[in-house]
Amino acid sequence: MKSLSKLKKELIEYGKLCGEKNMTPGISGNISARCSDGILITVSGSANGYLSEDDFVLIDFDGNVIEGDKKPSSEKMLHIEYYKQRPDINYILHMHSPYLSSFAACRLALDEPVMPENIFYFGQIPLAEYGLPSSKDLVEKTSVYFKDYNVILMANHGVIVGDSDLKSAYLKLELAESYAQVILNTKLLGGAVLLNDFQVSEINSLKK
Repeated sequence: MKSLSKLKKELIEYGKLCGEKNMTPGISGNISARCSDGILITVSGSANGYLSEDDFVLIDFDGNVIEGDKKPSSEKMLHIEYYKQRPDINYILHMHSPYLSSFAACRLALDEPVMPENIFYFGQIPLAEYGLPSSKDLVEKTSVYFKDYNVILMANHGVIVGDSDLKSAYLKLELAESYAQVILNTKLLGGAVLLNDFQVSEINSLKK
């Protein structure tokens, strides 16, 4: 496992990148990393694009602060449940990126077979039912997708992405945001031509 200092520097770097790419406008969203002693997570009220080493606390898998003197993100239980269900996931990005959040606000999953790379990497991006932010209800409604998906929309909220390494999590976020933008553009142009079942199966066969 990486040291807390190294994890903080890594999260700061990618938080800044998310800010530069407008994935995390203002004070919105939160990020975390699994570590040997628990979960390193951003604190409440922090801005992912402008993080410093003081903007993190270490929590255990019950949500208790074990290192740091600030309040952890109010979405800590969402992160905890994702880590509990998926031992392969070491990093989580919860963002309010504009295009993905637009689909979340319209309560539309990204599940149409339009682009080969999105079929290959996501299959689909499901939509979790609405739950009050930071509530147990939100965790319960979103967590039903944790075992099968790395990218999940949350109705009227945003998106959550998990992966084994931070670069992979970020790249999935970037690809998903671009995908949402493409789908929106196709709707403005009259609607995308969907790939058929055979074409989808050909794409999925590339995974083998």
